[in-house]
Parts: sequence; structure tokens; C-alpha cells
Amino acid sequence: MPDIVAMFFLLGVVAGLVKSDLNVPKAAYDTLSLLLMLTIGLKGGMGLHGNLTLSLVPELLLVLSLGAIIPLLLFPLLRKLVRLSLADSASICAHYGSVSAGTFAVALAYTESHSLITGPEVTLYLVLLELPAIMVGLALFRHFDHSPGTGHSRTSLLHETLTNRSVVLLAGGVVIGYLYGPMNGASVTDLFTGAFKAVLALFLLEMGLTAAETLRPIPWKHWRLLTFACVTPSLLACFGIAAGLILELPQGTTLVLASLTASASYIAVPAAMRAAVPQANIGLAMLASLGLTFPFNVIFGIPLYHQLLLSLGV
Repeated sequence: MPDIVAMFFLLGVVAGLVKSDLNVPKAAYDTLSLLLMLTIGLKGGMGLHGNLTLSLVPELLLVLSLGAIIPLLLFPLLRKLVRLSLADSASICAHYGSVSAGTFAVALAYTESHSLITGPEVTLYLVLLELPAIMVGLALFRHFDHSPGTGHSRTSLLHETLTNRSVVLLAGGVVIGYLYGPMNGASVTDLFTGAFKAVLALFLLEMGLTAAETLRPIPWKHWRLLTFACVTPSLLACFGIAAGLILELPQGTTLVLASLTASASYIAVPAAMRAAVPQANIGLAMLASLGLTFPFNVIFGIPLYHQLLLSLGV
């Protein structure tokens, strides 16, 4: 059976597809996403407390490079095989080069429930994979687009990306958790970490409702994109698995990295690309990333990547 938190996502999908009046108020969703991002950051920071060394530098640099390599590889596929416009190809390759914080949270909960060894630096993966994909997607668009006056300046995009709510909460949580550690900050951090799975379950309920909305009705005219969104995660997971094997990472760390490379952003990148590439159809990107890739990873992908690691003897 899927992890229990994934069942809340399925509940949301079913409720959405049958047009139930179930809904999560926007204020509640904002609170849940804030708690989730902050808790992930705190957990990572507390794990890094006393363990942050220069030996992590090669590992983090390789992860950072994946955020640039993946969109570069996906861009020609989106242009030639999926037959998307330049703007949509640049937008969607940035979405898939970046990561899903929701998928990360589910993968982290999965490794905890299966007692897999997971390094505390995985939260840094989440932060490091966000920025390069956006920058590469925008660079590709600007390189091939010759119409005047498109997009925002590089400085404004960099500022918008780095000050995005998710990035600020994740990075801030890492810093606070690192400074205080699991003992000194326990009076506050225990409240967040103890409620992690309950907050994640409610967050996934809302994600299920949103995913169902993007799929109702299923836009069969975009069948190439639908196929891409279903097939690509398993292929992209191989990048994370390969990186884990090269770096000889623990099984849990490799699984989280594979889940991240298999995921696609539906929070930070849509906001950034909407501002920088107004010609892009963000609805298409959300259909692929949130409507199909996110459900695939949460329900099938993460256990599948775990079984692949086991078959490889990791």
C-alpha cells in the first residue's frame, strides 16, 4: 500500500473528480505550506548542526549541476517531440529542472517510515535545484527568441527567485536549525517536527483537489504533453540515482535525490516564469507538473525508485 500521507492526496483527487464541495480555504493552505517549508528547513538545519564539513562541497556542486543539465536536455525534446512553442518549451523545461517541495516532503516521510539512512544535507538539495533550472530556462528562451522587449532583467529575476517564499522559508529554517541544533531549539522545533506528517497529509489533501481540477476534463488534445509528464519522471529519477551511486550516498539520501530529479516545480517556477516569460502558458506547465507528474511520483514513483535502488544493491 502507498504511504499513509499519499492516501490523503488520493482522497483529494477523488473528491475533486466527483465534484465534491470539499475544499481547503486559501488561508489554511497558505498556513500549511508555510509550516511545511519551515519544518523541512528546520529538520535539515538541525541535522547539519555539527556535521557541516568541506567534504559536502563536491556533493552539493554535483546536485547544483543537475539543476542546469536537466532543462538543457529536456528543451529540445519539448520543442521537437512534444511540439511546444519556444516559450512553453523554455517554461516546462525549467519546471522539470526544478523541484517539487511536496514530492520532497513525501520522499522524506517515506525514508523515515522505512528507516532508511538519509543525510541531513538533502534539504540543501531542495534549495540548490531551484535556481539553476529557472536561469537556464530563461536563458534558452532569450537565446532563441528575437522579439524585442521580452522578459525581465536578470537581476530582477534573480531577486524574485531568491526572495520567493519557499526559498526564504527553507533557507531560513536551515539556518535557524543549524544554529540551535536539535537540543537548544527543542522548545520550538519539536512542535514543528512532531506535526510534520499531519501537516503534510493536509497539504497533500489540497494538492489532490488542485490536481483533480487540472485534469477535469482531461485535455486529450495535449496528449504529447500528457505522455511526457507520465514518462519523464522515471527517466529523470535515473539522474538522481546515478549521482547517488557516483557519490556513494546512503540509500535514503539517494532515494530523496532521485525523487527530486524526477519531480517538477508547481510553486516557485510558475511564479518566476509567469513574470519573466509572459508568452508561456503556465496552465500547460501546471497540467503536466501538478496534474500528472506529482501524482505519479507520490503514488507510484517513490516506491518504484526505492525498488530500483534495492535491485541495484544500494
